[in-house]
Amino acid sequence: MLNTKTAHELLDLIKAGKASRDKILSDLKSRIDKVEPKVKAYAHLPKETDSAKQDSLLNGIPIAIKDNICTKGQFATCASRILENFSAPYDATVIKKLKEKGALIFGKTNMDEFAFGSSCETSCYGPTRNPWDLERVPGGSSGGSAAAVAADEAIWALGSDTGGSIRQPAALCAVVGLKPTYGRVSRYGLIAFASSLDQIGPITKDVHDAALLLNVISGHDEKDSTCADIPTVDYTSCFTKDLKGVKIAIPKEYFIKGLDKEVEDSVKQAKAVLEKLGATFKEVSLPHTKYAVSVYYIIATAEASSNLARFDGVQYGFRDKSSGSDESGQLISMYKQTRGKGFGLEAKRRIILGTYVLSSGYYDAYYLRALKVRTLIKNDFDKVFKDFDCVLTPTSPTAAFKVGERLENPLSMYLSDIYTISANLAGIPAISIPCGFTKNKLPIGLQLLSAPFKEENLFRSAYAFEQNTPWHKMKPDLNI
Repeated sequence: MLNTKTAHELLDLIKAGKASRDKILSDLKSRIDKVEPKVKAYAHLPKETDSAKQDSLLNGIPIAIKDNICTKGQFATCASRILENFSAPYDATVIKKLKEKGALIFGKTNMDEFAFGSSCETSCYGPTRNPWDLERVPGGSSGGSAAAVAADEAIWALGSDTGGSIRQPAALCAVVGLKPTYGRVSRYGLIAFASSLDQIGPITKDVHDAALLLNVISGHDEKDSTCADIPTVDYTSCFTKDLKGVKIAIPKEYFIKGLDKEVEDSVKQAKAVLEKLGATFKEVSLPHTKYAVSVYYIIATAEASSNLARFDGVQYGFRDKSSGSDESGQLISMYKQTRGKGFGLEAKRRIILGTYVLSSGYYDAYYLRALKVRTLIKNDFDKVFKDFDCVLTPTSPTAAFKVGERLENPLSMYLSDIYTISANLAGIPAISIPCGFTKNKLPIGLQLLSAPFKEENLFRSAYAFEQNTPWHKMKPDLNI
């Protein structure tokens, strides 16, 4: 079945005349028909609206897209009722680039509502399930993209990462997830959660595909003022067989109480593999790491409350009509009713919290102070990267937890991202790769971080590790 192949393997088969776009699509659709009722990775099932270019770089390879990235003529609902039936009037820059290189846009994947979550349970379409254990979550918020790739319902996918939303589900589903440097990939056409933290990135079956996809979607974009005008490299040229001369830091703050023993053991075994390949390690300190979760949930919710103010039932999406429409006495009531019914519980929680920290009398005490600590967190990483190529950590403190287990405990849910948040606050690139399994056959992820715009360091180390371990080749058994 061609749907089990990576994108680069399919491109080689197409060039050799051993595969065709029609056969790839047929195998994908067959797999989706069998698996999707169990996994529920898609918010909107594949809708092919454009004929992909043949004899192009990506040669018609299908790609799944997270439901918060605009694709002209297709739904972009952020898995929220307040954007029900919203069809994007334009292509995001990443979509435009994919189409120009011949990719076929293939379906919109499920997600936590407006990317608010770490489990893919807050979607208005219902939860996505982890292909490795259908009673467990796939992680979030890009859980649909990670589950689709892991279950071979997608060749590869795009997600977005605000505090770990690509890397954490990648770890929980045993796939590769990359958060590029802030500004490496255009955010134009990404429906914003927190504008200073969001980044679009690849979720793939192996490191090679992640590098190939980043080649396509990265680069300067005049439509995004935060997109850096810094030259990119061919990331697929960064692969090496050994890691001689590579220096990797181990932050002591990431190996403390709360880290699952099986996760810690797998990460230590991964470190041993990297050492055999020639990498050297040294323990370092990132002293402001302990403030990362608090800082993140002040800054992210503040920006979310501002970004989501536009969703009021006036221009598009859901509108509650029970209170009237535009008469002066009913307008405010319509706003309240629409937002009250259109947003889910977690979205309301974050909007209220964000509005609070931005309010008069609290702005200086919370938001402004959080921005200052964010700078300290970034400075910690800057100091480390003067002497090291990468930082190695677990991706998630635990393997996948059960569906519903943390919904009633928001703090426990927020701590799922404790190891991934700092990369977004510092604006640095980070990648998650499979590094083992628990005794219950649940995936464990290894995270590598590097200096801004040094994604090539990540690809070199991640590829060498991947080629010397079996984890990326393992597939979930869905009893089909």
